[in-house]
Amino acid sequence: MTQAEAEARRGLLAAIGAYGLWGLLPLFFRLLHHVDPTEIVTQRVLWSLVLILGILAARGTLPAFRAALGNRRLVLPLAGSAVMIAINWLTYVWAVNDNHVLAASLGYFLNPLVNVLLGVLVLKERLRRAQLLAIAVAAAGVAILAASALTTLWISLTLAFSFAFYGLLRKLTPVAPMTGLGVETALLTPLAIAYLLWEAGHGGIGFGQDVPTTALLILAGGVTTVPLVLFAMAAQRLPMSTLGLMQYIAPTLQFLCGILLLGERLSTGQMLSFGLIWIGLILFASDGIAAARCRRPAAA
Repeated sequence: MTQAEAEARRGLLAAIGAYGLWGLLPLFFRLLHHVDPTEIVTQRVLWSLVLILGILAARGTLPAFRAALGNRRLVLPLAGSAVMIAINWLTYVWAVNDNHVLAASLGYFLNPLVNVLLGVLVLKERLRRAQLLAIAVAAAGVAILAASALTTLWISLTLAFSFAFYGLLRKLTPVAPMTGLGVETALLTPLAIAYLLWEAGHGGIGFGQDVPTTALLILAGGVTTVPLVLFAMAAQRLPMSTLGLMQYIAPTLQFLCGILLLGERLSTGQMLSFGLIWIGLILFASDGIAAARCRRPAAA
C-alpha cells in the first residue's frame, strides 16, 4: 500500500467515524430525555469549549484562537454562525426528545439542496440542469410534507436552513475549523452560564442530580467535538466529491434509528415526501459525480 493509499484509507475511516457518530446522535440524546433541551445545549456548549481548548492547546494553536477572538472582522461573522449552530442544536435536541427523529433526519437530507440554493441566491453560483431538477423534485416533496405533516415541517426546514446558513457564514470567514468552533462556543458560553445559573435558581438543573445524567451531559461535549475532528481529518485526505456522497450516511442512520429503534412511524405523506427528496438527492449526487469526472481530465 502506497503512502497516498494509506492516507486515503485513514480519511475514509475518519469520514465513516464522523458521519456514523452524527447518525447515532438520536440514541445519545434520547438518554437525556428527562433533561430540558435548553440545558442539554448549554452543557454541550460548555463542555465542547473545554474539549476544544484542550485540543487547541495540544496542537499549539491557542494563540490563533486568542487572535481570532480579538479580531472584530472574524468575531462578527462567527457570532452569526454561533447563533445559527445554537438554533440548530436546540431544534435537533428538542425534536429527538419529542419523538420527531424522522423530521430531524429529513432536515439533514434537505441540507445539501438548501446549500445549493444559498449558493445561487447569495454567492451567485450557476445551477446545472440536473441540480435545478433535483431542487424542483425536492421542493415537491416539501410541498407534500407541508400538506400532510405541517406540524413537523418547521423542524425539518429549521434544521436544513440553520445548518446551511451556518455553513455559508463559515465558508465566508477565513478561520481554521477548530479555531472557529472554539470562538463560537466561547461566544455562546456567557449565555450558557447565565441560563444555567437562572435555571438552578428556578427549580434546579439536571447536572449534578445523579452520576449517569451528569456523565452524559459532560459527554455531550465529546459527541459534539470528536466528529468534527474526524471530519477535519477526512476533509484533508479525501476528495470533496467523496465527502459529498458520504454526507448522506448521517441522516440515513438517523432515519433508521427513528424507524427501527425509536418506534416512529412513517405516514403516507411522509413516505411520498421522503421518496421525492431521495430522488432529488440521487439526481444531485449523480450530477456531482459526473461533474467531478469531467474535471479530472481537465486537471490532468
